[in-house]
Amino acid sequence: MLKDRYIKDCVVEDLAEKMVFIGGPRQVGKTTLARELVARQFQKAGYFNWDNRNDRRHIMKSRWPGDAELIILDEIHKYARWKSFIKGEYDTLKGKYRFLVTGSARLDIYRKGGDSMLGRYHYYRLHPFTLAEATGRSGAPVLMAEIEVPATHELEAFSGLDKFGGFPEIFLKQSPRLLRRWHNEKNDRLFREDIRDIRQVRDIVTMQLLGDLLPERAAAMLSVNSLREDLEVSHRAVSSWLNILESFYYSFRVYPFVGKNFRSLKKEAKLYLWDWSEIDAEAARYENCIASHLLKLSHYYRDYEGYRTELYYLRSAEGKEVDFLLTVDGKPWFAVEAKLNDTNVSPHLFYFRERVKIPFCYQVVKKTDIDQLVNGVRILSADRFLAGLI
Repeated sequence: MLKDRYIKDCVVEDLAEKMVFIGGPRQVGKTTLARELVARQFQKAGYFNWDNRNDRRHIMKSRWPGDAELIILDEIHKYARWKSFIKGEYDTLKGKYRFLVTGSARLDIYRKGGDSMLGRYHYYRLHPFTLAEATGRSGAPVLMAEIEVPATHELEAFSGLDKFGGFPEIFLKQSPRLLRRWHNEKNDRLFREDIRDIRQVRDIVTMQLLGDLLPERAAAMLSVNSLREDLEVSHRAVSSWLNILESFYYSFRVYPFVGKNFRSLKKEAKLYLWDWSEIDAEAARYENCIASHLLKLSHYYRDYEGYRTELYYLRSAEGKEVDFLLTVDGKPWFAVEAKLNDTNVSPHLFYFRERVKIPFCYQVVKKTDIDQLVNGVRILSADRFLAGLI
């Protein structure tokens, strides 16, 4: 049985002071986390889901349980005026209730307009299971220090994550048949229900075709023009749809790090999926899996600790490339190069380590049991490296 979700204690701590918003893809475990908080931390709570007709009536009438300590509002972002509504309820009732708001789309979009809730909330992005969480390891790596990897291997858990992804239901069941059905149902609901409920997309059918194309382009340079040509739509339409898919936690982009001591690319992003199990190509799926682990670590330090952590990739104008670089407040922490079998250190790691002044560099190998230090670059088995994250 898997242990508590990695942000549970953080959420409990923050609820004592402010509202807590939890965003993340559908079926990542937001509702389960909320109910777990109720079972273990609060005597009673009121749970209201905007998708439920009766719950909507209670919400619109501000009808809350009188003996509850916590009010949980799920999917309320589908209500057009949800921001001002929550602000009003919180300002009026914060002396009596604590408020937890969860949703399958970005809940920090109000920063760009509307009623500001600055100072009234803490925002978390809940990620799928990663190897450290799936194997019950607690705690995050020490910031700006070398990653402490476990001495033992986690090959079985890593194999399950690689094939089935980290979404709790499918990861626990590990059934190829259920995985195929889950992909179809999840994506159909994303396009036919979730996006339609809160965004006006004229050509939802072609947008869904875009979603069908993205798994083939994961872990590669994202060419909006190529997608535009394949779909026979405008550049503006594809760009808009990509932004919408990111806001619903379907995909994310990693941008190049701009350095002073090398000629870097400045615009081209690489695309990854929140659910890497949709990707057929092994190398791309593996790289996406690592990207998701690193993004989760970056979001944890930003959402809870307040550091300006960012995930980049490194590429020079001459074509030298390293898959990932994690920075903290603009300073490099560590770089990662993902390899399926190759245990010979990529010369690009040495190149960027010297020019960007990267404290720690790792070459993470999927199919080989290895732990070596070669001229300051550590070559590690993927299962051990990922188990040392969060």
